[in-house]
Amino acid sequence: MRKKIIAGNWKMNMTPSETKELISKLKSKCDTNDVDVVFVVPSIDVTTAYECLKGSNIKLGTQNFYFEDKGAFTGEISANMILDAGATYVIIGHSERRGIFKEDNAMINKKLVKAHKAGLLPILCCGESIELREKNTYKEFISEQIKSAFNGISENEAKNTVIAYEPIWAIGTGKTATSDQAEEVCAFIRDIIGTLYNDSVKNEIRIQYGGSVNAGNAKELFGKPDIDGGLVGGASLKEEFASIVNYKS
Repeated sequence: MRKKIIAGNWKMNMTPSETKELISKLKSKCDTNDVDVVFVVPSIDVTTAYECLKGSNIKLGTQNFYFEDKGAFTGEISANMILDAGATYVIIGHSERRGIFKEDNAMINKKLVKAHKAGLLPILCCGESIELREKNTYKEFISEQIKSAFNGISENEAKNTVIAYEPIWAIGTGKTATSDQAEEVCAFIRDIIGTLYNDSVKNEIRIQYGGSVNAGNAKELFGKPDIDGGLVGGASLKEEFASIVNYKS
């Protein structure tokens, strides 16, 4: 049985002082061994969040990093900086990074390779636009995203990668893929991993669904056989996130 992983992507929200307040509301309610819980916070909040989360089972992540160790890369942070500050997870390839900041498949691959080399646990995002969904070419698009990202990734590294399927048309829109739509694509992604590696990797890798996940739909989504939790956006900034983490209750 794959352990569910529920990660809250705070995006560009919460100052360090606001981070203390939010974690004080969520920490005890989200501290569980039933699922892996990750708070994915802005880089400036990592140190504060790390101190606030001490003594709990909640893991900490960042939303981006650069694939070089150090140097003249103004505004970027390295994998070692993230680890030294206390975070262990990192989101790679979110649609907002791909779309707004023009990160292409080649850069995503470099980041995934570097994350594993450095010892970070990556959450790799993939997903299609509404145009690709309506043209029924979304599977080809997602297949290319996955195959490109995993170029040069070993079997063991693949097993320690979390994939987050996030249809772009369902992120922050209030629209959610039906549980059957989400399951179909997550199963498709799992099959791609099987063709790239083997059944062992296919069966062990964890695949999340992300896109307007909330307390009302979490149980149905996470109950699907190929959906191993969620990457949660807006709801992760509310006490509702605790209800998502405790979706079984």
